[in-house]
Amino acid sequence: MRPEQIADIRNPSDPNLHPDSTQVAFVVAQLDLEADWAATQIWRWDGATAAPFTAGKADKSPRWSPDGSFLAFLRAPEPGGKFQVAVMPTGGGEPTVITDFALGVSELEWSPDGSHLAIVAKEWTSDWDDLDDDERKRRPRRITRLPFRANMLGWTHDRRTHVWLIDPSQEEAPFCLTPGDYDESGIVWSPDGTEIAFLSPRHPEFGLESGNQVFTVGIDGGEATARSEVGMWGNLSFDGRGHLYGVGTPDHWGYPTVLCLYRFDSDGAVALTGDFDRNLSVPAPVTAPAGPLWLDDGTARVLVEDRGTVAVHTVSAEGEVAPLIAGKQIVTGISFSEDGTVAAYASSTATNPGELWRWVDGEATKLTDLNGSLEADMVSPTSFTIEHEGVEVEGWIYLPAGDDKLPVLFNIHGGPATQYGWGFFDEFQVYVGAGYGVVATNPRGSSGYGKAHVRAVVEQWPTDMPPDLRDLLVAVDRAGEVEPRLDTDNVGVMGGSYGGLMTVVVTGTDQRYKSAVAERGLYVMNTFAATADIGPWFTRMYVGDDALDSVETMWAASPLKGAGSITTPTLIIHAEDDFRCPIEQAEQLFLQLLRNGTPAEFLRFPSENHEMSRSGKPKHRLERFEAILDWHGRWL
Repeated sequence: MRPEQIADIRNPSDPNLHPDSTQVAFVVAQLDLEADWAATQIWRWDGATAAPFTAGKADKSPRWSPDGSFLAFLRAPEPGGKFQVAVMPTGGGEPTVITDFALGVSELEWSPDGSHLAIVAKEWTSDWDDLDDDERKRRPRRITRLPFRANMLGWTHDRRTHVWLIDPSQEEAPFCLTPGDYDESGIVWSPDGTEIAFLSPRHPEFGLESGNQVFTVGIDGGEATARSEVGMWGNLSFDGRGHLYGVGTPDHWGYPTVLCLYRFDSDGAVALTGDFDRNLSVPAPVTAPAGPLWLDDGTARVLVEDRGTVAVHTVSAEGEVAPLIAGKQIVTGISFSEDGTVAAYASSTATNPGELWRWVDGEATKLTDLNGSLEADMVSPTSFTIEHEGVEVEGWIYLPAGDDKLPVLFNIHGGPATQYGWGFFDEFQVYVGAGYGVVATNPRGSSGYGKAHVRAVVEQWPTDMPPDLRDLLVAVDRAGEVEPRLDTDNVGVMGGSYGGLMTVVVTGTDQRYKSAVAERGLYVMNTFAATADIGPWFTRMYVGDDALDSVETMWAASPLKGAGSITTPTLIIHAEDDFRCPIEQAEQLFLQLLRNGTPAEFLRFPSENHEMSRSGKPKHRLERFEAILDWHGRWL
């Protein structure tokens, strides 16, 4: 695969099965290098073929009405614009845009009777509402609380996100169900249509601490009712009997952990899957619909991270979990019929960016061939296992065709509570296409392997040799034992976010690496805590309860502490609007490398955020690939 072929990939997501259990609406995303945007279009499988169903360039979130007669979705005038709600007949025709919110709509769900839609929409606060764009840019920002900005969202202090009730026929005016000084998200309807559940952080310490709560509000408005204590909650759902559920943990300082399915009873949150040591909330890639999906028989369908895969599992009424749709794939979204006998799902494999599948009584059939014409020889990886220190660490090796010895690119994933695995990753295919052997692992701290594995790094980063570092330092040699073509004396190391953090730690510890690319990383805990959108609580969760009170502990956990030993030529890549790991982190690292006399370059991408490599402008994504290949090519 060549870098420019990222524009040939079609990514399916967010399948929504029609009430007739045959038709499927789903989203197909594709980059447009010439227009420099990522277009998203809604497609429909009609029972025989799949084809575009909407003509827009920025359509997403398709939702059939309960009687199947209409499709509601989100539409923006063009990629990057503000999304509004559109509705069109199932038989096709021109959609009608029925909302006009100044800052757009992010969620929509039909009421059970199909008479209304609940949406999540964003509006300016009163003191910013009447200003024009020039005045909003000029005006000083008076900040009174945290957070005041967020990655991908930009400024947040001057706007609020609320739950609204809208009438598809537009006979009734939109009605805000949750006015006030809070933000809401994650809406679901109760099965009787009398109330809507949502997530909102409303505790007094919000901003300084993590966490949110589950609330419900009646469709006539009024005071919202708290249904949970402060925790880390997501993926809300109701079963057919009206019981409310969420995925998460009641300990809002308990992350990283395995996130379980809970039922919210009058006397508190009750864990249904507490004995199941796998994560029911998938951090990456984003899955939609997120579920759980409840069936008529009282069981649920959930997506589960498990050893480099994302699979579909069944949860019984007693909380017993069993696999339903598994294999070497990453399921990115699934929609079931009410009786659970039919499903439509989107998934990717290591060699296919994604297709739509139909599942009937245990048998899966591929419905699309979205990427069959992609002119690239995709490489399937070999998996291997590192066994040391009483743990198993899983890894993958990608090799181009041939018998020659290969320079190695050792990749470290972000997170750290995410995973590499059996899904498609364009980067690995591009690096293999450029003639490298690619090695990737899930060291301790990764998700997908249970609570002990994901929490193994907690409070360990201030030590000299934390467990994730020990896992990473042996990975290349172990991979070389499995695949002798790998030249383990000619290795480049790279990663983004946590992967950037550990790239700097690895090269500061071991000088074997010939090249390095550190991207969007966290390098100085002391300043990250005050400048990142998650800084105040991420540092406490990973470094320790008293981290913010100890300059020494924070510095001990900072990759920059050991960066004075780095001799590996290093390319630093960072986005200027990254509020997850602000660019000051990269600026500090760049200064230290120059002081070392280490060959270093600093590549800054304007108007991009922490997600640039995944969802940035297509031209920037292509230029990033070219810069990475150029850098490793100079030194390996």
